[in-house]
Amino acid sequence: MVKQKTKSRLEVRQARRTDIPAIVALAARVYKDFIPYDAGEIRGQINNYPEGCFVAELDDEIVGYCASMRIGGQIALAPHTWREITGGGTGTRHDPTGDWLYGYELCVSPDVRGTRLGRRLYEARRKLAEELELTGIAFGGRMPNYRRHRKKVEGAQDYLDKVIAGDLHDPVIRFQLANGYEPIGVLPRYLREDEASMGTAIHMVWRNPYVDREQPKKFRLPRGVENVRIATCQLQARSVENFDEFVDNVRYFVDVASDYEADFILFPELFTLMLLSFEEEELSPQQAIERLSEYTPRIRDAFSEMAMKYNINIIGGSHPTLTEDGDIQNVAFVCLRDGAVHEQEKIHPTPNERYWWNIKGGDDIDAIPTDCGPIGVLICYDSEFPELARRLVDEGARIIFTPFCTDSRQGYLRVRYCCQARAIENQCFVVMSGNVGNLPNVHNMDIQYAQSCILTPCDFPFARDGIAAEATENVETLTISDVNLADLSWARAEGTVRNLADRRFDLYDINWDKRGSHGKSTPRKDPIGTKTAGGG
Repeated sequence: MVKQKTKSRLEVRQARRTDIPAIVALAARVYKDFIPYDAGEIRGQINNYPEGCFVAELDDEIVGYCASMRIGGQIALAPHTWREITGGGTGTRHDPTGDWLYGYELCVSPDVRGTRLGRRLYEARRKLAEELELTGIAFGGRMPNYRRHRKKVEGAQDYLDKVIAGDLHDPVIRFQLANGYEPIGVLPRYLREDEASMGTAIHMVWRNPYVDREQPKKFRLPRGVENVRIATCQLQARSVENFDEFVDNVRYFVDVASDYEADFILFPELFTLMLLSFEEEELSPQQAIERLSEYTPRIRDAFSEMAMKYNINIIGGSHPTLTEDGDIQNVAFVCLRDGAVHEQEKIHPTPNERYWWNIKGGDDIDAIPTDCGPIGVLICYDSEFPELARRLVDEGARIIFTPFCTDSRQGYLRVRYCCQARAIENQCFVVMSGNVGNLPNVHNMDIQYAQSCILTPCDFPFARDGIAAEATENVETLTISDVNLADLSWARAEGTVRNLADRRFDLYDINWDKRGSHGKSTPRKDPIGTKTAGGG
């Protein structure tokens, strides 16, 4: 008789991007008294260091999650706060050359207590540290009975001493001691929202016994190759007879970019205004935008079909779109070659867009997963607001695509200079694509000025002027260049300047307002850590 194998009910594995909704739901169950993580923060944690994020899955349900990152000992062992060391909760301070693993999140569903999931997640971290031959693991651990016993002690250190001596009981500290962690001090003001711990944490470490503590390893990031080929289409505005002719014009450039084996092709902002050229009479600005919005389903379907057929990821410029709440928004459709379609609305309409077309700004901006890693989209004017690019990069984006539509050199240079700044300050690639030419009787296509380009940070691995490639001004063309994403990783870890790593998180960070423009204001509070035996 052949014994039938059964599937394991419980698995601890590396977190995947597809787990993000379940992790967000888990955090909401655990952190009932706090505004929990949003999808963008979890996306950043996983994108910035996927090897350090684990989930516990029981009967196909995510019931545990932990996040960690590599960081240098001079940071991991020094006084810090949770927001400071985690880069605002997204793990952006991950350093691939760091010799310590820092744990900054561990939560377990209250429904599965008694299954030792906290211990299993700790073991996954320890295994990772041993495999990488890291010096050890550090984190800030909760002390949930501190407030209850505060009158019996003379401070956090005295409380810790009494717990170690057995005079007081703290389930989290005892759990961590039992798992081989040792306290090296206390972290005041670590997490102010943790009222039970009075905002204080125990600075816990585990030292890897397989590493020489007197001479810890020094890690260097190899100058690897992770090539991505990018095409940016500087498109000529032209009259078309119908929708199919417009699609044929777009298909031509997609086909050429595909022949060159490009991974991405970017089209300009509002390039679909060409669809107004075959209207029988000139439309008012409001009528024109409403008419364009009628083409939205056909545009989405046509671009998605092309992306799969030509095996290329298409960033479809932008297109005025009627949303479910009745607003007109300027939306970029990102059609991936696996058939997925993502949307990114323009957050900041220009004064002219608001006045003439009544275009409303969007509420969300997030990194988009692709087969070449996370990317971001900033539509024209959005590139002039640095906090948006910073959010995308915090979520893991390494390439930011900026479709634009400018009528003058001054307008173009505003976008160009800001995009170059975004590439430098975020140590990422920025790709620009604009319209050229004009369309009589079509508002906002009277004249156009563009010089599309692919911009880089300014450091030794990159082009000497920070320009990987650029088109000739005001000429329809396709500009193609290879970029090496591994150069970004090297520059962030070992570059001449390290803009991302050197941010002063002890002074400032960006808090995204989760209410959007239609919700009610709720003050943001940080997550407090697991309510089981966790912390860190």
